[in-house]
Amino acid sequence: MRTEFRLSGSGGQGLLLAGIVLAEAAILEDKNAVQTQSYGPEARGGASKAEVVISAEDIDYPKATDPDYLLALTPESYKTYGALMGKGTIIVDASVPLSADIKARTLSVPILKTASEDLGKKVVANIVALGVLAGVSGIVGEKTLELAVKNRVPKGTEDLNISALRKGFELAARANA
Repeated sequence: MRTEFRLSGSGGQGLLLAGIVLAEAAILEDKNAVQTQSYGPEARGGASKAEVVISAEDIDYPKATDPDYLLALTPESYKTYGALMGKGTIIVDASVPLSADIKARTLSVPILKTASEDLGKKVVANIVALGVLAGVSGIVGEKTLELAVKNRVPKGTEDLNISALRKGFELAARANA
């Protein structure tokens, strides 16, 4: 079973790291995973996209061709990639206006607000988003994802990032209810 993820937003939001962490967690659970990324020439603020493909079988093509899950943290990424979603689930930040033209199942979740207000650090929005994505998809276990986060985030920020991940899982539980 091949599951495809597209994480999109703007440069500086940490979505490339989130994709790497998701792929690592899958590998820790003995699944096959590949992560690809693309971003604009700007250091911050330009378009940014990470794709993760996870499968129990060999992965013959490393890019997401028909994502099962789209994470969109900006209006631009929602419009661009949401319009391409023929199936699957879109997880969009609550600050992004929804479009009636986009028909895929869409969950509007306060990812950026949770990071900045509940955790006091907007820089961990990527890890909150990762918790939401993993919680909604069920692709990897929470404890495995915690280990992957600890392996990848800067030393000294582990506790903050684990708190962000747990907040994301809580948001996912509410969104799925």
